[in-house]
Amino acid sequence: IRILGSSPSFFPLLPKQLILRQNTLFGMGNPLLDICAVVDKDFLDKYGLKPNDQILAEEKHKEMFEEIVKKFKVEYHAGGATQNSVKVAQWMIQEPHKVATFFGCIGKDMFGKILKEKAEEAHVDAHYYEQSEEPTGTCAACITGDNRSLVANLAAANCYKKEKHLDLEENWKLVEKAHVYYIAGFFLTVSLESILKVAKHASENNKIFCLNLSAPFICEFFKEALMKVMPYVDILFGNETEAAAFAQERGFETEDIEEIAKKAQSLPKENKKRQRIVVFTQGKEGTVMTKGVETFPVLEIDQSEIVDTTGAGDAFVGGFLSQLVQDKTFEQCIHAGHYSANVIIRHAGCTFPEKPDFH
Repeated sequence: IRILGSSPSFFPLLPKQLILRQNTLFGMGNPLLDICAVVDKDFLDKYGLKPNDQILAEEKHKEMFEEIVKKFKVEYHAGGATQNSVKVAQWMIQEPHKVATFFGCIGKDMFGKILKEKAEEAHVDAHYYEQSEEPTGTCAACITGDNRSLVANLAAANCYKKEKHLDLEENWKLVEKAHVYYIAGFFLTVSLESILKVAKHASENNKIFCLNLSAPFICEFFKEALMKVMPYVDILFGNETEAAAFAQERGFETEDIEEIAKKAQSLPKENKKRQRIVVFTQGKEGTVMTKGVETFPVLEIDQSEIVDTTGAGDAFVGGFLSQLVQDKTFEQCIHAGHYSANVIIRHAGCTFPEKPDFH
């Protein structure tokens, strides 16, 4: 059996046929239904939106989600950071279907029904916690020309309950079936106890637990929760702005991304059987990885071919995870991450062609 990268104890020794089977990859996060539509300037003005922006929905945006569906031709996609990543991983893998499992909270409503259909179309084994108090989380992508104004209404995504979903025997069995776990930092704002239960399971069973810093505000305002999870993190993802925010909050006293990666790698760790790997993307500047600390160049792309960079980070992680669950080297994981990000930025939203052309 070939071992991942050059770290002999990183991947548990598993028969090859066990690696690529259903539910090998587990993701948990904030599921959102992406609602994409080409809108007019009047629509933006009505809801006080900038042509190119990302905001959380306020009271004044409440009616917007229904209006965009009634007024414009819309496309629906299963979204949210973690769900995007597992969706891309499943797309890169192709078969078997349902290698990726996803947990999150939705509402018992029309948008929830559509989200379930879209997850199924993506061949992701989504097991949502469904509740009636809050509507399904949505993200409206209001397109005008080359601009996209994103308005996210987390709603039900904020309502995930460990004891009502994760702790149920049939759901926990799916967690136990997995060998690689991925959670975006955004979920730290929703259910720290759920993350810790999964992270501890991974650590105690020598499985791989991955976390994404996700946004500077996570590093700044949820640093206590972040540092509770950090000892269980085997692979830490982030981009250059998140890395800088993380360094500042930890008092690292360096702005050098490679140094930040090394310092993040050396933070205390529970499972001593494998060293933490840190992977920081820097857009077109290449990706830094701590395995001797290397920078890997991204695939070249003509500026005119870039349609939308939204979801590029999620896609990178999805590509990376697709190879990780197949026992590929870290270099191959990075290469797959760069490939999938390169595909996604050529399409509107986190969407992709039917099959990858990845070698």
